[in-house]
Amino acid sequence: MSRRIMHIDLDAFFAAVEQRDHPEWRGRPLVVGAAPGQRGVVATCSYEARRYGVHSAMPISEAARRLPADTVFVRPRMTHYAAVSQRIMAALNTISPVVEPVSIDEAYLDVSGLERLVGPPEMIGQRAKQVIADAVGLTASVGIGPNRLIAKLASEYRKPDGLMVVPPARVQTFLDPMPLTALRGIGGKAASVLHDLGLRTVKDVRLADATQLIQHLGARAARRFQDQACGTASDALHTDTVRKSISKETTFAEDITDPVILRDTLLWAAQEIGHTARQAGLKGSTVTLKLRFRGFKTHTRQRTLPVPTADDDVLYRHAWALYQAGDWAARPVRLIGLGLAGWDATVPAQTDLFAEAEPAPATGREPLYATLDRISDRFGRGAVHWGVRRKP
Repeated sequence: MSRRIMHIDLDAFFAAVEQRDHPEWRGRPLVVGAAPGQRGVVATCSYEARRYGVHSAMPISEAARRLPADTVFVRPRMTHYAAVSQRIMAALNTISPVVEPVSIDEAYLDVSGLERLVGPPEMIGQRAKQVIADAVGLTASVGIGPNRLIAKLASEYRKPDGLMVVPPARVQTFLDPMPLTALRGIGGKAASVLHDLGLRTVKDVRLADATQLIQHLGARAARRFQDQACGTASDALHTDTVRKSISKETTFAEDITDPVILRDTLLWAAQEIGHTARQAGLKGSTVTLKLRFRGFKTHTRQRTLPVPTADDDVLYRHAWALYQAGDWAARPVRLIGLGLAGWDATVPAQTDLFAEAEPAPATGREPLYATLDRISDRFGRGAVHWGVRRKP
């Protein structure tokens, strides 16, 4: 029996959360990002703003020029969005035991065999949309197909608030008319090469001469693109049943250069990792920063700490230091993530790893974190969290 993979994609997630929390903002253009008059870009925006041609990664100055006077501009609240995301993922676990979150607003589910319990795929998709609406009051677009690629493309097909099921027998009919850029991993350079060869659609890539593709793209890329064009992709989901590390990452809708958004995202990731580590009684000594740039070029940087930690602030400050040391300030970031590993569950209280840079005496923050964690466990993640000190 063919596998059935479902992809869930929250609609304009950050903006939708803000409109849910502030009913007076519903129906109005809303931008999450920098404020007008400040340097920065759009992190995401509501569908009302998109009608004016505004999109993620657009400079705020350009967005403000296009949008009407009643537009709402808000700063990202990454920790709050993460708390909402956790409730969504918990709700999805009531549908399938195999849930792979891939970012703060996306997840894959293996729904193979659920027809006997729930009904046909369309009914499974409707149930997923309903549990999300019941849990957090938001809409999501859902795609179901025989593998990850088809499920992802299906969820994008009818956004927002869409549902698309692609049975195995209709995969090629679904794929063939799409522009070749729908295939994963085709960046601007590869697309230009394929266009120069006269290829425009997925069908063109599927039927193209393999030797010619290899000559212009290399064997590996040529094979990967033609496999995708034939609907061949992985149906494996990864749920991290054996925890070798704790990591959090998010993929931006468009490339981001705004350092404030990057810092806020790393702070969110550090707080999520720190909380998870403390709940498991773990402290780690290896901090890993992950960045993905245009063209899917991925870089990682690691730092080994002299004393293992589960301190949110220490994790964040090391992550930001790794970013700054990489001289990436001008490069648009597609994905940013943070990881912690190198466990030591029996170390003494955390000392101040930044004593040389900031000579204030180490005090140990375990009691503070215990209080913060109790508040989070009672009132939900995001009820209280660290902030980033801004320069005046």
